[in-house]
This record gives sequence, C-alpha cells and structure tokens, in this order.
Amino acid sequence: MGEEMKPFVDWSWCADNPGKFVLADCRWYLDGSSGRDAYDRGHLPDAVFVDLDQWLSGPASPGAGRNPLPEPEVFAEGMRQAGIDASDTVVAYDDAGGVIAARLVWMLRSTGHKAAILNGGLAAYPGEPTTNTPAPRTGDFPVHAWPAHVLADISEASGGTYPVIDARNRDRYDGLQDPVDPRPGHIPGAVNVPCRENIDSSGQLLPEQQVRGNFERAGVTSAGNTVSYCGSGVTACHNLLVMEQLGMGSGRLFVGGWSQYARANDRPVATTT
Repeated sequence: MGEEMKPFVDWSWCADNPGKFVLADCRWYLDGSSGRDAYDRGHLPDAVFVDLDQWLSGPASPGAGRNPLPEPEVFAEGMRQAGIDASDTVVAYDDAGGVIAARLVWMLRSTGHKAAILNGGLAAYPGEPTTNTPAPRTGDFPVHAWPAHVLADISEASGGTYPVIDARNRDRYDGLQDPVDPRPGHIPGAVNVPCRENIDSSGQLLPEQQVRGNFERAGVTSAGNTVSYCGSGVTACHNLLVMEQLGMGSGRLFVGGWSQYARANDRPVATTT
C-alpha cells in the first residue's frame, strides 16, 4: 500500500487487498443524466457514491468555469458523508474509462491522501453489480487547503511560459464545434492530447508505450511545469494522472479550463480549421 500507490490500479489489486480500501462510484454525465440514478441501478459491492456536482465542484460562474474546485470544507464534508477517513485508501471508478473518477483521485492525491482510479472502471469487475448500499457512516476527514503548486490560473495557462495540454476531444480542440461553451477552439499554444485516446473501448488504459507515444507526438516528454486543462477541470485530471502513472512527473491543473477561458472575451482563441 504505502505512499508509492500509483494513480491507476487493476481489479486484481482490489481482489488482493480486501477490506483495505474504499470504493467510490463517481459516475457523472455532461448531458445532465444522473450519476446517482446510475449508482442506484447497480454499482460495485460496498461502493459509496460521490456526487461530483455536490462535493467535487464549487458554484459555476463565468469567471471560475463550470466546475471550479469546491471550498476545502465542502470537499471534506463530502468525504465524511461518504464514510471516508483521512487514513483510507480510495479506489474510484466510473463508466467512462476513469476520466470522471480522475477528479476525485486527483483531489485526494493532491491533498496527501492515497487514491487511485480503477483501471477499466465498472466493467473491470468480474461479478455482477449490486443495488445494495453500504450502511451510512461518518468518516473522519480533515479540511485541507488546495495546494497552490498543483494549480495554474488563466494567466499561467495562456501566458506562453508553460507547456499547456488540452485533454478534450479533437473536434472541440480544433474548433469544429463546442456543445457547451460560447467560443469553439483552444488556448493559443496548447497541444491536444485527448484523454479518451489513452484508453481502449473497454475503458482500460492502453499499453504504456502507446500512451506515452500520444504525449510524445504532441511534444510532451515531461509533466514538469506542464498545465493541463479540459472543459472544466474534470477530464484534465486524467491526463495529469496518466503522466504520473508513466513516471513523467506531476503537472498542474487549470481547473477553470475552456469553460472559463472561452468566456474571457479579451483573450484570443486558436483553431485548426
């Protein structure tokens, strides 16, 4: 277990460590579908549900984006209500290859807690989902301020000083369309490493050499000083955790992402069209 826990674990790790971790179901959908309803229809045994909108995000605004980080007190309360203690190891999953669960894992790891994404998510479990929910309990989880060194603001993400990675799908990066934000395109100078291209159709991480190649083709060989963004600071966490998994180091999250940048009308937008 220890401090050396990597950001991704396979189900075999879970099977080998019964009772030594908390499973957290983080399903959430950009189209507004209910992750809680999905959890209620069937989840992994003993998993608790963590609501991204309620506990992993603060109030949306044009100046902060769709999913800014919550106040540390809110996050701590969410962990307590999920029955998570400060000393617990958390394994988080979704049904989207980990790109949503990555937000919780990044938040926990950034504040000194042991956490990992379940590689393959819900589909990695060899048994049948259950509708039984764990008995409620209150965890002992302290309030931690968000460390400044893991975050980047809009000026750092667009100043041209740091390498910047856009985790969104290529059509949104290219500026062909944007279903949720007012200006299509990307931050000038940012390179595109779509996080969903690091996983296969079953939600498993692709082989290390292949994933590393995705970053290297975009000119990224180290996470050091790199700023990661997406639409609103959720799937960008997946790229940060993948780079850490590959031994590339730790980057920083521009949590406001495109949802903040696209509304800052004084800042230029780039497209590849």
